[in-house]
Amino acid sequence: MTASVFPKAALFDLDGTLLDSAPDFLATANRMREARGVAPMALDELRPYVSRGARAMLGAVFPDAGQADREARVPEFLNIYQGEIGRHGLPFDGVAALLETLENNGVAWGIVTNKPEYLAREILPHCGWETRCAVLIGGDTLAERKPHPLPLLAAAERIGIGPADCVYVGDDERDIVAARAAGMRSIAALWGYRLDGEMPAEWGADAAVERPAQLLDATAWPRRR
Repeated sequence: MTASVFPKAALFDLDGTLLDSAPDFLATANRMREARGVAPMALDELRPYVSRGARAMLGAVFPDAGQADREARVPEFLNIYQGEIGRHGLPFDGVAALLETLENNGVAWGIVTNKPEYLAREILPHCGWETRCAVLIGGDTLAERKPHPLPLLAAAERIGIGPADCVYVGDDERDIVAARAAGMRSIAALWGYRLDGEMPAEWGADAAVERPAQLLDATAWPRRR
């Protein structure tokens, strides 16, 4: 029997996968609500929407606002969030040990997120990742974003490792869709952000993991097809 080994490269979603950024977004949301005389919201009200981006979060923050009003507030949301980055959120428990284990086993790791690249890059120094992350692709880096496979394919190309030798880890269905279209194995991060009723078992991931610490074991990573 062939011994289990880590993949040559591990690519990760950011919000809800590596980083529990919900507290930073909550601070952003409540600053905007306060400015409009609206009572603060609780973390549990916002958390399920974080992986879906600014527009989805604004829908939760201002449920009575029309789509045009929410769209107009996106620049304000991102500007306030930029000032809150790293002040409240932290990597999920077990992520630091996971990344160290990957590095110790010669695994290149990187980030493919739909967050704007300039905001994602601001996070790296707060986590000590700026010299360790092999590649960072944001939602505006290329002409397409997840669930399109282009960001994952570009990440693999930049680190010089074929898609079949990469595994993508994410907490949203579009992460798994993108990985499958890119010819990568995928892991559903069950510790991330999900709306009620979402069924990760139906996403078609090659594996599903409850906690980052489980990925310290090479056997938890799906083998190359």
